[in-house]
Amino acid sequence: MTRADLAARAIADALLDGEWALEPMVQRLGTTFGARRAWMTKLARRALSLFPRAPADARDLLARTARTLPGFPAACRARVRHWAIPEPRMGRVRWPVPTIETAADLSAWLGVDAAALAVLADRRGLARDADPKMRHYTYEWIAKRTGGRRLLEAPKQRLKAVQRRILHGVLDAIPAHDAAHGFRAGRSVVSFARVHVGAALVLRVDLEAFFHSVFAGRVYGIFRGAGYPEDVARTLTALCTHRSPRDVLAGAPRDLVGDRPRSLQRLRTPHLPQGAPTSPALANLAAFALDVRLDALARSWGARYSRYADDLVFSGRVAQPQRLVAAIDHIVRDEGFLIARHKTRLLRASTRQEIAGVVVNQKTSVRRDEVDRLRAILHNCARTGPAAQNRDGHPDFRAHLLGRVAWVEQVSPDKARRLRALFDHLRWDT
Repeated sequence: MTRADLAARAIADALLDGEWALEPMVQRLGTTFGARRAWMTKLARRALSLFPRAPADARDLLARTARTLPGFPAACRARVRHWAIPEPRMGRVRWPVPTIETAADLSAWLGVDAAALAVLADRRGLARDADPKMRHYTYEWIAKRTGGRRLLEAPKQRLKAVQRRILHGVLDAIPAHDAAHGFRAGRSVVSFARVHVGAALVLRVDLEAFFHSVFAGRVYGIFRGAGYPEDVARTLTALCTHRSPRDVLAGAPRDLVGDRPRSLQRLRTPHLPQGAPTSPALANLAAFALDVRLDALARSWGARYSRYADDLVFSGRVAQPQRLVAAIDHIVRDEGFLIARHKTRLLRASTRQEIAGVVVNQKTSVRRDEVDRLRAILHNCARTGPAAQNRDGHPDFRAHLLGRVAWVEQVSPDKARRLRALFDHLRWDT
């Protein structure tokens, strides 16, 4: 640590270690540096003008600011005689999140001892190059429904338990934008699609690598915005973000390396891991500003907007949809995301307007051919037995069929009544 670093931290700690008023602040600076000096009054007065209230949750910010204050060069030449130890405090708390002011508080709240918490948070990134058995995640390149592959990074049991505690104890208390329908209680794919029923035009836009585009800095901002002091926010961020190991990236599928190298660059940067229970909620919160701007854009065009994870949908009577797409692209880029251009679709009322598997031309419904196929399977199950119809080898064919019936019930209850009756009359071998 340089002399300037020491002076900046000593100034910040002295200023924070008591009443946030000019005379007490100057007195503490005098104690810290061994004698009262003229520059200390100028420095304290300037600090008060920049921070009307003591930034007890932002010691590092105050230390960085100290470098710009009058008198700092003199502080660098002085010797620190006494080191103050201020107690960190929560910042402005806008939501009902738990009070966690220190690393010890966080350890107690999570129910994990300090040493284990440091290992799980891995703020120095040591696990990235560790033996796979010592890592906190497992990795698998899985096929995407739309083609290509993505990296599933699943936390191991101990880290997953900590992440679930953060999800339900902190993140659930922070509201996402009203336009967000994914991963929220009381919202679903159906509520997401219902916004656009009966529209003259539906515009579907997908974001590229949604979770992997949310980096640690943005996650840190979410926890700081919730009121947590800097050190606590950094540890929470480290528990919820991850850098993919080099050997895992070296085994990336050829199509990902050849066609989309920026995807690998995202994975090299601390990001939201797809597979962690905290990632969906954090992604929603990270997209809050994006939702605000896109919702305002839609309203200015007389249109409607909703988002389900990385799926953005706009609808209405849009005369020049390509101009709207250009405006969306500008906002998306400005907010740190990218549009997957090959997935953009314009759906007019004369065609089938389908959003996330839900048809919205006149009301929410399921595609007729999907319902017909399911009805045929249920008829054949009644005729030849369910086992003969399990051609794809589902380990729990009953649960599979029940899930498909429940999906139709959720989207279009009137079409599901006969399907439910057929399913309820099936006989399952025991």
